[in-house]
Amino acid sequence: MTEKIHQTLRDSKAARWTALAVVAFTMLCGYFLTDVMAPLKPMLEKELLWTSTDYGIFTSAYGWFNVFLLMLIFGGIILDKMGVRFTGLGACILMVVGCAVKYGAVSGLFPLEGTVIAGMKGQVAVAALGYAVFGVGVETAGITVSKVIVKWFKGYEMALAMGLEMATARLGTMLAMSVTVPFANACHSLSAPILLCLVMLCIGLIAFFVYTLMDKKLEASIGKDEASADDAFRISDIMLIVRNKGFWLIALLCVLFYSAVFPFLKYATDLMVNKYEVDPEVAGIIPSLLPLGTLFLTPFFGNLYDRKGKGATIMLIGAVMLIGVHTLFALPLLNYWWFATIIMIVLGIAFSLVPSAMWPSVPKIIPEKQLGTAYALIFWVQNWGLMGVPALIGWVLDRYCKLDEAGGPAYDYTLPMIIFACFGILALIIALMLKAEDKRKGYGLEEANIKK
Repeated sequence: MTEKIHQTLRDSKAARWTALAVVAFTMLCGYFLTDVMAPLKPMLEKELLWTSTDYGIFTSAYGWFNVFLLMLIFGGIILDKMGVRFTGLGACILMVVGCAVKYGAVSGLFPLEGTVIAGMKGQVAVAALGYAVFGVGVETAGITVSKVIVKWFKGYEMALAMGLEMATARLGTMLAMSVTVPFANACHSLSAPILLCLVMLCIGLIAFFVYTLMDKKLEASIGKDEASADDAFRISDIMLIVRNKGFWLIALLCVLFYSAVFPFLKYATDLMVNKYEVDPEVAGIIPSLLPLGTLFLTPFFGNLYDRKGKGATIMLIGAVMLIGVHTLFALPLLNYWWFATIIMIVLGIAFSLVPSAMWPSVPKIIPEKQLGTAYALIFWVQNWGLMGVPALIGWVLDRYCKLDEAGGPAYDYTLPMIIFACFGILALIIALMLKAEDKRKGYGLEEANIKK
């Protein structure tokens, strides 16, 4: 038995880390498009006459199909039944199609001027449609990559691998925040960054195709019996997942934590312009420090979890830091760019802590054959926040936070930041409950991942 294990491809460090690098690059391309519109919000308002409500509706479209059409849940079931190769390639194709539609709308390639669709400006509606299709693809790709990592790294450096994958993906967010506006200005085109995303997504699709060849070799080295173990999933297993209290605590922590981070990033550049009076040309650089920090810290905390454990405690500390950051952003003090930079770096630390422990904890609560569907259900719950919170913040800004100062700040961001802080408080409560549940059920969240 021992001899067979040592002959599998995943026992080769070079093979498993190469597989990780390939799928992580695909996610980097996806995250670039996810956040590419955030730094463009002031330009959208100026050049395309979008309101904050329009922007909020567009941003919320990310979760439309995932939430209301249950596409993420179907994606998870397909992942567990059909495997990572079929699901991953399909997800990458959806990302490319969604980006192409979004580019057509924003660039003016589609004749939408003056049109109204479903009560929305035609341009906003079609861009939102493309973003919704893309949202299905990138979220399905996310759960596929999570299962890929479990497949290659279970019993090895799983939390470190997940941390490195997340860090690489966040590099896409960092690039979106920092280079989008300068690139748009250099090309004299608001839609140029979206076209760049389209090219990158096509490259990402090719990269995942390369991974499928590696995956075939992995299954050949594992052997038929073990490789087909994942296919033992049954639809009835969904009930086993949803009856698991630990699963729901992880899912709720996920939606609350991410609702206080990703929607915040959609408005962070605008916050820098309005509260801290940063030049719109460079305002995206400060929010880009958040994903830059995760590039180094998420793998660090993941490695710590692998070797020392304390996963529930790590999530708890991250939630506390999240509350502090958004409270400081809400307070009317030290409205200087350097202070905003410091707070953003702290948020980057919090954003590294929670995901580095949260995602590797799921396999400790859910059996491997159900992992694809479990991750899909967690992402589905998360998408309620990714869909609803940006729309809420856009509506709040237009309804309660608009300023009439000619030539001055357009919005007062105090109320939106208080809303984000409230999500952090709820996340802290759930993190405390998860730690208590782990103590009762013995999931092993406080134990190291690497088995000696």
